[in-house]
Amino acid sequence: MTKNIKIYNTLSGKKDVLKPIKGKKINLFVCGPTVYDYSHIGHARTYVIFDAFVKYLRGQGFTVYYLQNITDTDDKIIARAREKGVTPKDLAEAFEKEYLKDMKILGVNGVSKYARATAHIKDIISQIKRLQAKKYAYVIEGDGIYFDIAKFKNYGKLAGRTVLQAEDSVSRIDYSKDKINRGDFCLWKFSEKAGLPKADDAEPSWAAPFGNGRPGWHIEDTAITEKFFGAQYDIHGGARDIIFPHHEAEIAQMEAVSGKHPLVKYWMHTGFLTVNNQKMGKSLGNFITISDLLKRCPANYLRYFIVKNSWHSPVDYSESAMIEVKSAVEKIEEFLRKLKKQNLNIKSTKENLKLIKGFKENFYKELADDFNTPKAFAVMFEFINKENSVLDKEPISKKDSADVYKFFQEINKIFGIINFDKVNVIIPTEIKKLAKLRETHRANKEWQKADEVRALIEKEGFTVEDTKGGFDLKKL
Repeated sequence: MTKNIKIYNTLSGKKDVLKPIKGKKINLFVCGPTVYDYSHIGHARTYVIFDAFVKYLRGQGFTVYYLQNITDTDDKIIARAREKGVTPKDLAEAFEKEYLKDMKILGVNGVSKYARATAHIKDIISQIKRLQAKKYAYVIEGDGIYFDIAKFKNYGKLAGRTVLQAEDSVSRIDYSKDKINRGDFCLWKFSEKAGLPKADDAEPSWAAPFGNGRPGWHIEDTAITEKFFGAQYDIHGGARDIIFPHHEAEIAQMEAVSGKHPLVKYWMHTGFLTVNNQKMGKSLGNFITISDLLKRCPANYLRYFIVKNSWHSPVDYSESAMIEVKSAVEKIEEFLRKLKKQNLNIKSTKENLKLIKGFKENFYKELADDFNTPKAFAVMFEFINKENSVLDKEPISKKDSADVYKFFQEINKIFGIINFDKVNVIIPTEIKKLAKLRETHRANKEWQKADEVRALIEKEGFTVEDTKGGFDLKKL
């Protein structure tokens, strides 16, 4: 286990040593989706990164409770439901299912709990009542309840902004001509139809002592985290575009209610994802949903594309980038197939033992330094190249082979980048015979016949590649 794990903290603006509030227990919250549409590959980046990070931490001996919310009541959901002529509840449930299906296919299974906003209305109301009691909230008649950011002196500390800059937001803000400050945000939106006891099809509404309505976007998250973690916890994650005002609002709400600070010790924000150097947008025709991309490439390819890049740096998606991903993943899988063939009970050499030890130590050394996956993967490929050079000259011991293979399984438990079904595929006898027949045709320079046999092999779902030692068969 690595002694000191450092992580870039948006709040401090530097890499901080990870020291959880309670020993080896880590409470981590990541902003989940607003379920009004299909999730895109930008969403995938954030959720795959945190899935891998959580699995890495657990492998390092930490007990991680990973909480993620589901925003299932929101202006965007209501507007889309009206467009489609369905209820907001039905729309949200449908897209939540789609989101969870995408996550399952992507192998994002590190989340401990998904918490829907609508399941925590009582907690939300409780926070708003306490904010009112402490004079941080005010009412705009016929509109809603707003947070007065001028009364929270540290507003802007995460994003490095001031109250006067508060309207310069990156993510969505709440508009009202009657707000005290332009940056004030809504805690509770009164129902369009007064007096609704619960909800109607067009405008979801819940009864509250300060007026029927529904929660604002920001208050959902702090109500949920307070319920599960209390007033303070270890790590909050999300995409960079919601630092301001969303995460700034969370800090203001919870620290105002509790009187404790900081709300979170470590803030982690994933970098932007663009497509061919352009921001994703349906109007540009480059909006790629997770489900659409997974129809064109395996899930482990998308995971590899995401985790091979620095988690807090911008990354650009392109078809050429995915070609490089395919080549890299296939190189790993080919290496592992080669390892499985090493079954000699021979003595390990000191040189190879040193090579393997250095690989393991340096791989985790890079991950401990701000979860530096680019450098960790560089260590991995350097090892593959060196070990391939060894294997080209002589076999390695069965013990060494099993040790390396097991370590790659450990790596895959974190990152989910290797398809071990392809590595462990059993080649049918008939396919092997066809491959040998092709070799005979090649030796006799019967190139057309050799190509015909290759076509037969591919028809059966396999491919044959020529190597220095003869040929290698793989599953397509």
